[in-house]
Amino acid sequence: MKWLLSFLGGFVAYSFLKMLHEYSTRKVREEAWRMMAEGRNEEAKGMRHRNSTLKMIDTPDWDTIDWAEVEDTRNLAKIVLSRVIEKLYVVRIQEPAVLVGVEEEVQWIQRELMGARVKYSYAPEELMDVAYDFEDVIDDLILRSAAKQRGIGNWEGCLLLIRIHKKLELIKSKIPSLPHLPIATGNGYDIYIEEMVWSDIFLIQGRSVANTIVSPVEEKVSALLALEAIHPYTKKKVMRALDKFRCLNDFLTGLQSVELDDCGMVWMEELSHVALSAAIAIEDLINKEEQFTKRSWMRPSRGFLSAFGKLKSEDKLAVEMDKIYAKIQNLSMHRPTEFSRRCQSRDTKSTMPIPPQPTAQEPDLASFSDDVHAMITRLLTDDKRFRVIPIMGMEGIGKTTLAKLIFNHKAVVDHFPFAVWTSDGCRLHLRNKENLMEFDLNQLGDLWSYDEERQPLKPFLIDNRSLVVLDDPHFLYEVLMVIPDTSNGSRMILTTCDMRLPSKLERKSDPHPLRLRTDEESWALFTHALKVSIPPELLKLKEEIVKRCGGLPLLIVKFAEALSHKDATIEEWSTALQQFHHDQQQLWSNTLCNIHKDLSLYMRRCLFHFTLFPQDFDIPARRLIRLWVAEDLVQPEGENEAPEDVAERCLNLFIAQGMIQVTKKKFNGNVKAIRLPDTLRQYWLSKAQQATFLGVHTNTRSELSLGTNKIRRLVDHLDREDISFGHIHGDYNTTTSLTPFYEDVLSFLSFDTRKESKPGEEVGNFLHRCISRGCFLVLLVLDLENVFRPKLPEAVGELTRLRYLGLRSTFLQIIPSSLSKLQNVQTLDLKHTSISTLPNSIWKLQKLRHLYLSESYRSKLMLQHGTNFLTTLQTLCGLFIDEETPVRDCLDRLLDIKKLGLTMSSKQEAVSLSLQAVADWVLKLNQLHSLRLKSIDKSNQPWDLELKPLVGHVNLSCIYLLGRLRNPSIISQFPYSLIDLTLSGSGLVEDPMQSLDKLPNLRSLKLFAKSYLGKNMLCSLGGFPQLRALKLWKLEQLEEWNVEKGALQDLRDLEIRFCRSLKMLPVELLHRTLMKIEVIPAQ
Repeated sequence: MKWLLSFLGGFVAYSFLKMLHEYSTRKVREEAWRMMAEGRNEEAKGMRHRNSTLKMIDTPDWDTIDWAEVEDTRNLAKIVLSRVIEKLYVVRIQEPAVLVGVEEEVQWIQRELMGARVKYSYAPEELMDVAYDFEDVIDDLILRSAAKQRGIGNWEGCLLLIRIHKKLELIKSKIPSLPHLPIATGNGYDIYIEEMVWSDIFLIQGRSVANTIVSPVEEKVSALLALEAIHPYTKKKVMRALDKFRCLNDFLTGLQSVELDDCGMVWMEELSHVALSAAIAIEDLINKEEQFTKRSWMRPSRGFLSAFGKLKSEDKLAVEMDKIYAKIQNLSMHRPTEFSRRCQSRDTKSTMPIPPQPTAQEPDLASFSDDVHAMITRLLTDDKRFRVIPIMGMEGIGKTTLAKLIFNHKAVVDHFPFAVWTSDGCRLHLRNKENLMEFDLNQLGDLWSYDEERQPLKPFLIDNRSLVVLDDPHFLYEVLMVIPDTSNGSRMILTTCDMRLPSKLERKSDPHPLRLRTDEESWALFTHALKVSIPPELLKLKEEIVKRCGGLPLLIVKFAEALSHKDATIEEWSTALQQFHHDQQQLWSNTLCNIHKDLSLYMRRCLFHFTLFPQDFDIPARRLIRLWVAEDLVQPEGENEAPEDVAERCLNLFIAQGMIQVTKKKFNGNVKAIRLPDTLRQYWLSKAQQATFLGVHTNTRSELSLGTNKIRRLVDHLDREDISFGHIHGDYNTTTSLTPFYEDVLSFLSFDTRKESKPGEEVGNFLHRCISRGCFLVLLVLDLENVFRPKLPEAVGELTRLRYLGLRSTFLQIIPSSLSKLQNVQTLDLKHTSISTLPNSIWKLQKLRHLYLSESYRSKLMLQHGTNFLTTLQTLCGLFIDEETPVRDCLDRLLDIKKLGLTMSSKQEAVSLSLQAVADWVLKLNQLHSLRLKSIDKSNQPWDLELKPLVGHVNLSCIYLLGRLRNPSIISQFPYSLIDLTLSGSGLVEDPMQSLDKLPNLRSLKLFAKSYLGKNMLCSLGGFPQLRALKLWKLEQLEEWNVEKGALQDLRDLEIRFCRSLKMLPVELLHRTLMKIEVIPAQ
């Protein structure tokens, strides 16, 4: 009992002293304001020295008032007052009964706030303090209404009303003593409170960078306030910081139409960092509040300790919010003022168009095959309305080349009897001029620059389906004057560098953005344009050539033409390649301007992130998207939108606009890896360094915080010139403090891929030293992908803010037990590690969204019935399930899975129950996008696999099944949304093509060993309308394969391996011009 009384006494004393300190500080501050209002500045200054606890944010400079700062704070006060009064109006309208008993006090306070006299100019800080107190009362009134609906007792309702009355009395006592500023004459600051429009709520929906900066803070504040039991003092501090962010919303939205200079980008990066710090600090308190709530269910002593810890945590957040508010205030006062409209200040030489490159060669179809297919599909639709199909992209990306390939394509020639090409709006190229005799248009010349020459075309175009290609957007309106808005299926192809169309064309257009070429496409274009044969010894330069050209067709063709005039030797080509590397900057200059012109600020930060990766590094799309989400570089725009979806859209936009290069595609055509072309990387690296995203010092690649020399983003490229190289890999000097460098690091990425034990030991020791010295404690990202067996210290559990832990391909054998403390981890990637079992404590990671396990190493989870499962888990890949794994009433409670990958292997007596449980679980996953199921026996051979009809899974696009299907008819019950299908060991005896060819969206089909055991296979007329890629491997019984005319019309890639009984290929496929066929016979 003694310890309990002692604790209660300490708790009361702490609360009393804290309240006394706040009261004393407020009184001193109010007295100081009064002295200043009376012109007694020297006395006020002396009071400041006597009360050193007064903070700078509480009082201005006592010698002179910074009127700009006062005006900035006054604008914030307007926003706060508007929101509070508007909230009160809503309560009056919707819940008038809650004001019973307090109506008089509330009306008086409202009247005083709205009716401030002109002669008073209240100190905005003090006015906001009153407004926040009043907002707290309004929230209590709303809580009172909710309490009545829940039917609480009279005693509790009475206590709540007493608390509201006390708060109202406190506010009423504050208002008469509000300090006011001395009247400033001649300074232009004459905006008074009564001039405010009270109906204006000032809650601006942020867009682009405004949304990225403010939304995360708003989201965390909403979650914090939802806890309800937050102390009013802490709530006030949080709301004040949030309102300060909101006050910048208008300014940030306006920045979308201007181009910031280097100082402006530094300012933007610093503001982004402050916003992220605020969101993380609030998130920390939310996590602790949840922990305290759980402890309160324990024995009473723990409950008291939790209450004390809760109070300390809230007090810590209040202090942190004060610091953040001061930083925002400083940034607000020093916001950028020097900027120009996008690209207007650039050197006109850099914006000169690249002249067309004359060439006698025909365009290379193989390099643009995907684009030709997509364009022809748009052209040949049954839509009778007139449609414009713009080919969009930077100069030199191949827009004219693609247009020529389409203009002369046989299917297009057959579909459009009349076609015309114009590059200047005046000069015509008629494709079939001799066929115009019957239309009395054979006299039409090559020019149509006069209206009288255009007139004969109009009635002709109305009656005849036609194709017009305009290879110059400057003459768009002149051409549209000739082309009527017909309903006969006519089309116009427009090539343009502009990614935005005139408003009159938006509704009738179907744009086709042209991306940079992949490495394979680049090599195909290079060999096509090269006028000499390539000796085998020069093939070793292939990788270097395609990387230097960056996927830009103009560069590829120019380099091929340059090499065509040189001797085909290693020396000559290497020298030419080096020279070309230096000369290509000029060719990219116009591209860089176009990229810069319309790029939003938040998207620039995403581009900056590419420069964290080494030069010429193929970045997995999966990895990049997860990293962007972890660092809050992208934000959802709607309630039901996932941040991963926003990141993927952003990545696709970069690809479409030619800002990044797709280097690898999956067999189904999806993006697998991307790369930032070398010249673009150099450009964005310089911009990132100027903006302090990647560094302000030449001796580091890592980002340093503005004015502090503290690294924010640490990357290890094994660069000896990097300041961090010695700390990570060198002989560590114990006299050197790591804290000044790594205290504020947000992310740590290592690219030390040496295949030995040293990298793992060095990075492990470095992590241990940093964490033990209080560094890395705000770390969001720890990405050690491909670092061989990093020795993670047990102290990694102290990185409680970590959101991304990437250990893929590390072959790690053990993970620290403290991993369960990482309550904020969103992505845990353990694929290609040697970890066989994860403890049950993994489910304590309540924010985990993506869990990748090692399929090849049969990673298992320790599971128990009754485990508190994650409600946020979306990805679960590589999990091994055996007879000991509880699926029913355990794993099958995970219902939000979008990507599922399981390997099943059970004892024969338990296999049926396990397979049935998994099949039932999959059936309940309505949000499933990707499904990978493998059923194997103890010898790793395909075993029985059970699956139920998936027709209702409308989002399911990818299925991989390995195992003998117990219900073979399931293949006729796949969803129409399916894009990619792989079957292996399925044991089908009936031709699967007769069922699968009905899937309208199927693009990739792989039939592997023993998936089909029959002798004959038939692809019927009209079947597989969108199938692009087909693989047939080890179908040893297959003897005859027939393809009817009109089947597999879109097939592009055919790969047949080890089908020993197949005598010949279908005749229908032998003459396809756009198809790549690879046949590897059985040995």
